[in-house]
Parts: sequence; C-alpha cells; structure tokens
Amino acid sequence: MKVKKAFRFRIYPNKKQITFIHKTIGCSHFVYNYFTGKQKEKDHYWHTVNEMVQNGQLLQNNWKGAFFNKNKAIKAVRELKKNYPFLKEVDSIALQKAVENVNDSYTRYYKNQNKAPRFKSKKNPIQSYTTKHVNGNIAVLDKHIKLPKLGLVRFAKSREVEGRIINVTVRRNASGKYFVSIVAETEIKYDEKTGSSVGIDVGLTDFATLSDGTVYENPRFFRKLEGKLAKAQVILSRRQMGSAN
Repeated sequence: MKVKKAFRFRIYPNKKQITFIHKTIGCSHFVYNYFTGKQKEKDHYWHTVNEMVQNGQLLQNNWKGAFFNKNKAIKAVRELKKNYPFLKEVDSIALQKAVENVNDSYTRYYKNQNKAPRFKSKKNPIQSYTTKHVNGNIAVLDKHIKLPKLGLVRFAKSREVEGRIINVTVRRNASGKYFVSIVAETEIKYDEKTGSSVGIDVGLTDFATLSDGTVYENPRFFRKLEGKLAKAQVILSRRQMGSAN
C-alpha cells in the first residue's frame, strides 16, 4: 500500500537564492491571481445572466459558463510569458503548480466544499510556492537539498526522507526563516493474514499460555515485584488499624 508522508526541514539559502525564492513566490502568485481573476469574471457573468432570468428580463440562462480548465490554463501560461517576460526567469513547474492550485480551489468551490477562491496577497506574513519532482530536478543530499533554479541549498537534515519525492514547498515564515516541506510517496507492507486463530490464557505462574501449547514466562522483574508485593501484604495484614506500627 502506498502512502504519502511529509518531511519538513529548515533551509539556509544564500542572498542570491533568497532573491530567487522571493521572485518565484511573486511569479507564482501572479499566475494564481491572473487565472483566478479570469474565472471570477466568468462566474460574475453567469450570476448576472441568472439574475436577469429571475427578474424576467431573460427567459432562461443559456450561458452555463465553464468550469476551470486546468490543461487549457497551463497552455495559456506560455502565452502569458510572452506578455510578461519576467515569468520566464523562474521555475516553470512552480507556475504550472500555481495553475493546479487554482483548479483545486475552484473544484472544491463548485462542489460547495469551500468558499470562493481569493487572490493571493503580498501582505501575508507567510509566503510560499510549490514545485514538482520531474527528471531528478529535486534531490536530498547529505547537507544540501537540490531545488529547481536554486541549485544546492544548505539545510538542516534531521532525518532521512523515505520514498519517492513528489513535490516540495518552499516557505518563508513570519519571522523571516525559510523551510521546505517535502511530500514523498512510500510503500507500507502489512503482515499477511494467515486465517488461523489462537486462544490466550493469562495467569500468574506464566505470563500467557496459548491454545497451541506455547508458553510465555513472566519476566524476571515481574516475579521480583510479585515477591515484594507478597511480603508487603503479609506485613500489612499484621498491622492494626490506628496503630503506629
């Protein structure tokens, strides 16, 4: 069975890498806000036409609008780069991921699972962007992590990353520190069921006796404490209530 696990580490980018992180965050937000704005225009038009139907100005709302088309939007990013050349400077996969985030937000919105998507703000103290693992562009080394466009970034490796890396989120928190959150897919193996059953008898002499004859002895520390308990119970039984003994 495959499961996804998250690993979070603090990174220590140099000045050049910090500048590029900020630029990638800004471009990702720009793409997210651009396509969110386009979809908001479509939704607004649909609601306007729907109000005209309710007011009797139109017989019916023939313009059903269009749900967000992720593949069409990703292709549109190429045209967007022609009009906004600064988008060419950053990780293209991060821009693609921004489009996917718009798609996820609107999918949940149209299913009434959350509120309408909002624009990304520069004033938010926590800023981030996400990129995907493609053709070895992301790798965890001994003291560095390899990230698209950033190269090798020094990081505090507190544990091993298990499994196949899927995506990485680079985040700057409110205090100005930088972190990466790595999502990896790993395989979990479960013991196969044999279909057989066994009875267990828990006792004082032996810790447990199974119906198949297997005996688990009481551990030594248990027998030692059991002896102390017996002595204490004998002493307690000889004492009289209210006496100083």
